Amino acid sequence: MVPACIYEGDTIPSLHMPTLYVFKPLIFKNKREQQSYNRLVRNVKRTLPIAKEVNRAIIETYEFLQTLPDEKARQKHLNLVEKSVKEQYTPRLKKLSFSQGKLLIKLINRETDSSSYELVKAFLGSFKAGFYQAFAALFGASLKKEYHPDGEDALTERIVILVENGQL
Repeated sequence: MVPACIYEGDTIPSLHMPTLYVFKPLIFKNKREQQSYNRLVRNVKRTLPIAKEVNRAIIETYEFLQTLPDEKARQKHLNLVEKSVKEQYTPRLKKLSFSQGKLLIKLINRETDSSSYELVKAFLGSFKAGFYQAFAALFGASLKKEYHPDGEDALTERIVILVENGQL
C-alpha cells in the first residue's frame, strides 16, 4: 500500500523520494591519501552528532534565557547549564583525539554559524572565553577557527552532506 493522489480521475501512486546527492568520484594519489579520507569520514561520523547536540542545547538555552525576568536569574541559570554541560560532555570529549577535537570546533561553527569562542563569550563571558582559548592554544588548537565549506573544508562538507543523508 502506498499513498496516492487523484488527478483528473486517475489514481497516481505518490512516493516520497529522498534527495540523492551525487558527487564526482574521488581519485586518490596513493594509499595514504585514501587512509586520510577514511579517517576524516570516521571523525565526521563521530563528531557531527556532538556538534548537532551542542547546537540544540544552545538554542534551548537561549530561548529559556529570554523567559527569565532579570540578569541575576539568567546568570544563575547559566551557571547551572555550565555545570551540567561539563558533567555531560567532559567524558565524551576526553575520548576524542586531537584531530577530532579540532574538527568538532569547525563543525560547531558550521552548525551554529558562530565560532566556539563567540559562543563561550556570549554565554559565559570574556574572561572564561579567553581562558578556554588560551587552554586550546596550548595544544595547538583555536576556538576561533571557522568552517569554510567552499574552501579548505570542501571535502569535510561533502562528507557531512553524505552522512546527514545516510549515504555514507
